[in-house]
Amino acid sequence: MSELPIGPDTQVTLHFAIELDDGALVDSTFNKTPATFVVGDGNLLPGFERALFGLTVGAEERLPIAPQDGFGQPNPDNIQRMPKASFASDTDLTPGMMMSFADANGSELPGVIDRVEGDQVYVDFNHPLAGRALTFKVAILAVNPAPEAIQ
Repeated sequence: MSELPIGPDTQVTLHFAIELDDGALVDSTFNKTPATFVVGDGNLLPGFERALFGLTVGAEERLPIAPQDGFGQPNPDNIQRMPKASFASDTDLTPGMMMSFADANGSELPGVIDRVEGDQVYVDFNHPLAGRALTFKVAILAVNPAPEAIQ
């Protein structure tokens, strides 16, 4: 019997690392508990899942992920202008600084200070990895049929 390849209706256990083009590590499970997910359950971005299709247990790969298959391209509409007065007066509004904001539902939303112009602050709410080419390093530990309850 051949080994089950990763694809629809499979449950995958793997170690992964996400790296930027310059080799900087964004996230990794290699020194932690491996990740387990069912293909299509939303735990992994679709572009990352598609890159895994066809791999079997024991595979160790470095998979390039283009921006459109990862966190997408930056959307200029996600840069919001806010009055400087809406920030605490002692807040250092340095470009590149990440801050936490509340969205309309009161959930936490990270934003990065893009620039300050006079009494206006521009905050970038794009994902910090939007527009970035990534390398998805994986070691496939298990591939099984997805549990019936999840399908």
